[in-house]
Amino acid sequence: MKIGLYSDALSNLNFEQALDWAVAEGIETVEIGTGNFSPAPHCNLDELLDSKTAREQFLGAIAERGLTLSALNCNGNLLDPDPGRRDGSQAVFTKTVKVAGLLGIDTVVTMSGCPGDLQGGGYPNWVTCTWQREYVELLERQWEEEISPFWKEAAELARANSVRIAIEMHPGQAVYNTRTLLRLRELCGAEVVGANLDPSHLFFQGMDPVVVVKALGQGGIFHVHAKDTRINAQEMALNGALDTRPMVEPGIRSWEYVTLGYGHGESFWRNFISTLRIVGYNGTLSIEHEDMLISSEEGIRKSIRFLEQNILRSAA
Repeated sequence: MKIGLYSDALSNLNFEQALDWAVAEGIETVEIGTGNFSPAPHCNLDELLDSKTAREQFLGAIAERGLTLSALNCNGNLLDPDPGRRDGSQAVFTKTVKVAGLLGIDTVVTMSGCPGDLQGGGYPNWVTCTWQREYVELLERQWEEEISPFWKEAAELARANSVRIAIEMHPGQAVYNTRTLLRLRELCGAEVVGANLDPSHLFFQGMDPVVVVKALGQGGIFHVHAKDTRINAQEMALNGALDTRPMVEPGIRSWEYVTLGYGHGESFWRNFISTLRIVGYNGTLSIEHEDMLISSEEGIRKSIRFLEQNILRSAA
């Protein structure tokens, strides 16, 4: 496997500066954000879509540094009930898939999206409870009227451009666990929709990423994010995993994203990576930094060393 970097962590640097920094630290592959949730995308989608020269320069800048491009990432709410936000997110997604095809890159990372209540209003409505009949009705209507139509069309777009869609199972989105991902894969075709497997989103839901890897099996994992989560056992026991306190206040929540090894140790990561190999995944481990207590540069360096010295060597 190769150690990669999701470029959003270096949003303070321009594209070539970010590449130079990655090479200097031993990164082998890069995952480039194209918009939507990306704070400062490291590419211009319109230029890449319209200009062969721009595409050649983009790929050339990566290749001449000895790097490879693992994926394009356009995470966002593709089913946002606000028309302006939804149209903007879907436009970025469509352009990203087309650009990936033109670049010869087979993987686009994104999220499934979360609709609203289908009766007006501009806020997503993530259904996580079934004890009121209305919740069950809303969830099925979301799948029938919003999720299924969009993703059937999106799958055809991906096929037409020889691209696979790697879905991040993420709370607040329609696809957030194994069951909902499998539902989307069955709807769209397992060859075109799979997982961008990010363990950090699974830990605090009470899921075991190793069990998830085994369930998705051969061919179900298209891309992997290397990100950790620290569980605050006292707060988890007291208030549970559905914690709405701000992410920018570390230390008080039931869980928080942390640098690799700061939430789960070597034993977990060795087992996780070995299990990925068992099911046939031998691609990129793309470091995503969202630790509020450590700077991006320091967190990425610590994650690289953690993987290099303790995990990849042991799991080989």
